[in-house]
Amino acid sequence: MHGDEQAIRQLVATWLDASMAGDTETVLGLMTEDVVFLQPGQTPMRGRTGFAAAQSGLGKMRIEASSDIQEIRVFGEWAYCWNKLSVTISPEDGGDPVIRAGDVLSVLRKQAGTWQIFRDANMLTVVPKRT
Repeated sequence: MHGDEQAIRQLVATWLDASMAGDTETVLGLMTEDVVFLQPGQTPMRGRTGFAAAQSGLGKMRIEASSDIQEIRVFGEWAYCWNKLSVTISPEDGGDPVIRAGDVLSVLRKQAGTWQIFRDANMLTVVPKRT
């Protein structure tokens, strides 16, 4: 496996681990300052500050996530990563969890030898509850 591909896989793993630990500072360090996140039916979330504001809305939630990387391609200082992602957000007070799953396509940029997310098209949708 190419070194850049391994570094991008590690970025995804670090993102998931930090998200599940509630470590927003680590997650913010994995994205460029001018990052843009696209989500279905939502206005684009711009910059680290926009992301941090959205994360603060999670309050007392427990996050569990898993990913299955489908493809990584590197083009010099640019790369993309297609990832199948599943995220379960559960209220700490024991309320009903929300499960979102789907595809994510991230454009990454290498700065000072480190890969960071530059653009992210997050196509996760709510998985209906089974009855």
